[in-house]
Amino acid sequence: MVKTKIKKSIINDDFTHEDPWRVFRIMSEFVDGFEVLSHVKNAVSIFGSSRTKPSHPHYKLAEETAYLLAKAGHSIITGSGQGIMEASNKGAKRAGGQSIGLNIQIPVQQKPNKYVDTLLDFHYFFVRKVMFVKYAKAFVIMPGGYGTLDEFYEAINLIQTMRIKKFPVILLGKDYWKGMLLWLRGTVLESGNISKEDLDIFTIVDSPKEVVAAIKKFYAQR
Repeated sequence: MVKTKIKKSIINDDFTHEDPWRVFRIMSEFVDGFEVLSHVKNAVSIFGSSRTKPSHPHYKLAEETAYLLAKAGHSIITGSGQGIMEASNKGAKRAGGQSIGLNIQIPVQQKPNKYVDTLLDFHYFFVRKVMFVKYAKAFVIMPGGYGTLDEFYEAINLIQTMRIKKFPVILLGKDYWKGMLLWLRGTVLESGNISKEDLDIFTIVDSPKEVVAAIKKFYAQR
């Protein structure tokens, strides 16, 4: 009786839920992402909290940063959601630049903001993260939570381990990030878990103009 139930369950199960089939879905997301983003030039990926309200100073900071970057010839890539992402896409669109959103399918649905011109939808976080890195000339990390920290730490880890070439990773907002920097220097570095040179992988600035200048300086030196 038990064997009959198990067999029936396997037969009725949607085959697209099986691991081998997921490979095709993963492949299709990579193919779609590569096809759409292969034409993007000089892109900057901007990260930050989706919870930031339009009235908050960080929202206005993100919008101005994206605006200046777009005016300088950069496309803007975000996660397509609200908060800092919306502000960044808004700034890019206001400047007449390319405004790109990489949306993610999560249980609490994330609705793409209205300022995205080019939208890609992803089921897998890791595929989406590849797109952020592969097509970006720089990362701008604005105040945010776990997701923002995840993107920041993965980027600097990839650079540290030489899995990707060094590129500008810029933390925007000295007051917000100073506690983390103190911890990295006073605890992580002092414990011998990173080297002093690892702290040079990223830069901390305090204004949109400094972001643009930091990216320009980095590539001028190369």
